[in-house]
Amino acid sequence: MNMAKLFDTVTIIGVGLLGASLGLALKQKALAGTVRGVGRRRPSLDKALEIGAIDEAYLEVAEAATGADLIVICTPAAAVPQVLDAVRPVCGKSAVVTDVASTKAVLCAHAKQSWAEPYRFVGSHPMAGSEKFGPEHAKAELYSGSVCFVEQFNGHAEEAHTAVMDLWEKVGARVVQVEPEMHDAMVAKTSHVPHIVASALSQLIENGGAEGAPFIGSGFIDTTRVAEGRPEIWRDICLTNPEAIETNLSEVIRLLREAADAVTRLDGPQLEKFFRKGRDARLRALER
Repeated sequence: MNMAKLFDTVTIIGVGLLGASLGLALKQKALAGTVRGVGRRRPSLDKALEIGAIDEAYLEVAEAATGADLIVICTPAAAVPQVLDAVRPVCGKSAVVTDVASTKAVLCAHAKQSWAEPYRFVGSHPMAGSEKFGPEHAKAELYSGSVCFVEQFNGHAEEAHTAVMDLWEKVGARVVQVEPEMHDAMVAKTSHVPHIVASALSQLIENGGAEGAPFIGSGFIDTTRVAEGRPEIWRDICLTNPEAIETNLSEVIRLLREAADAVTRLDGPQLEKFFRKGRDARLRALER
């Protein structure tokens, strides 16, 4: 490994918004020598090459991963175990492997079951991105100022764990170590269930027909923005964090049922209490 850089060769598997943005950041900050990109579609790879996010394009995971110092898996969550199995036989002894998936417990458990200690896969989840997707929306500063959750040290190769934390810090993120199960329980509340609710609200207004469009204001736009995200990404999030999502979604349904009952009864005090509790809970959650 060249000491002037974090990594000589980086392989990014999946060159969408997150993967291409990471490639741009690595190149802009001179953190990598060669950045390889892997994709399923040639047009996405061509775009990633065009914008300078990657130096080399591949369609085969194993070919691209061979000889890489760092491998970053930027696929939908449910595909990560399969990709891990594909790269494991070609990883060098000093290779570092991480990912960017929004769920961690299932993926980290798979790595621990299939890879010998000390583990060189360190799960990551940068809380960055947008409802846009594809390399055409990539930007080098995407991770700047974000929080990146990194799997808490637990039988990992120490230098691999340190390298992953360094990676995210160098591209501008604030690293927080967390146990995978705790991570999934919390992001179900703050990200996964809110996205499901946003999707439901978007479908609600569509059920009103075209005449609903003039009534859409900033509140609806702000609340439903994330519903524009890629369906396959959110499908996989639900499939890899089902228990926490079901638990919290059931609680949302209970709260909505209470509100609906208060509306039916024309119970003003109960409705005011409902909205006060929501307001106060949000203010507490956003306290810094």
